Amino acid sequence: MSTSTFAMRDSATMLRRDIRHSLRYPIMAISGLMVPVFLLLLFVGVFGNTLRAGLGVATPAGGRYIDYLAPGILVMTAGASAAATAINVCIDMNEGIIARFRTMAITRTSVLIGQVLSSMIRTLISGALVVAVALGLGFRPTATPLEWLAAAGVFAMLTLALTWLTIAFGLQAKTPAGANSLSLIPQFLPFISSAFVPTASMPAGVRWFAENQPFTSIINTLRGLLTGTPIGNNAVIAAAWCVGLTAVGYVWSRARYNRYVTR
Repeated sequence: MSTSTFAMRDSATMLRRDIRHSLRYPIMAISGLMVPVFLLLLFVGVFGNTLRAGLGVATPAGGRYIDYLAPGILVMTAGASAAATAINVCIDMNEGIIARFRTMAITRTSVLIGQVLSSMIRTLISGALVVAVALGLGFRPTATPLEWLAAAGVFAMLTLALTWLTIAFGLQAKTPAGANSLSLIPQFLPFISSAFVPTASMPAGVRWFAENQPFTSIINTLRGLLTGTPIGNNAVIAAAWCVGLTAVGYVWSRARYNRYVTR
């Protein structure tokens, strides 16, 4: 068999290992789903009427706040799910299993690729469940099948970027608690974005940060695809952020992992 065939086989083996871990210890996957669902229920059921009154014309599809909110919660789902990846990687690095893998005839990168594939599957399933909950709460997207496909592509790009970034966090941290702390960055950064209110309503300094951080352009792109609001150049900016974050996370992860397995 060729080198690429061995790499694919080893990556599939590591994927099965991670899936079995997720099924055996589902609490991390469940918490990654419950956080965005809880936020959805909180902001729709508790703060929804007040926030909708302040949105005015920024609210799409006839004035329902959930139509404005749902794309932002979808983005937060990717951040919440990625936290489990950081912790899983950190646990592997500290429990000695990687040292054992070093003595085996497996492709070095298959350990990381297995984590990436497992995280992608978990996050895409979580995203679909969050959309289902949002639909049950009154979310009424106007997207065509092509726009749904484009939205799924944007969500997958974001998931890939955050997965590689949180793998780097897990490799960088010395303890699972440290990995979890680093993974709070992509979880809470969407709070300072257009997820809950338009950036135009924010004070000048906060508004500048919110408009120029990665999640705002991604949320605006998803909102435009799903509810028909203007996208402008947000799609290009969102794609650039996703590609850039993926590259940073990949290079950082490979550097940290190679340093560990070759020492």
